Amino acid sequence: MNQVPRPAVRPIRADEWREVKELRLSALSDPAAPIAFLDTYERAAAKPDSFWRKRAGDAAEGTRVRQFVAEDGRDGAWTGSVTVLIEDAGGADPFGTVVERRQAHLVGVFVRPEYRGSGVIDSLFEAAVGWAWSVPDVTRARLFVHQDNARAERFYRRCGFAPSGKTIPVKGDPSKAEREMVLDKPGAPSAVS
Repeated sequence: MNQVPRPAVRPIRADEWREVKELRLSALSDPAAPIAFLDTYERAAAKPDSFWRKRAGDAAEGTRVRQFVAEDGRDGAWTGSVTVLIEDAGGADPFGTVVERRQAHLVGVFVRPEYRGSGVIDSLFEAAVGWAWSVPDVTRARLFVHQDNARAERFYRRCGFAPSGKTIPVKGDPSKAEREMVLDKPGAPSAVS
């Protein structure tokens, strides 16, 4: 039986803003994008190059945000990505709610369709959560998953994330919700009872 090699995962570099833009637009073109992302293809595509340069520069600096990409071992093509935001207690999160404690927030999770099921997402999450635990005073990682995104929720549960009970109404459709899932750093007090 042939074993698929683990994808190489690394933080992005500031000069890779074009690749960051291309991957994000691919993610927002995915059929699952409406339940996976808060942004739309149209809004992202309309942003100037200066936006993408800043986004890549901030993520490459790696103090408050870090973006990881998985690369195909054959040609170096970017196969997926995840971004980690460091949130401080008292600040506002992307939904406009007040953050209760210093934590990592995983966002922008995407794997190109042809690489799904190949272990790319596992490698990305290993790198993202590992980096989160290296940030001083971060003892919890969280993410939000749309109530209709069962495939993503199954993966997050497999990684150890558990529902916290917190939900955020989906903008434009208050009958739907984004569910918070959390993962406590090993040895840290539990955030979920």
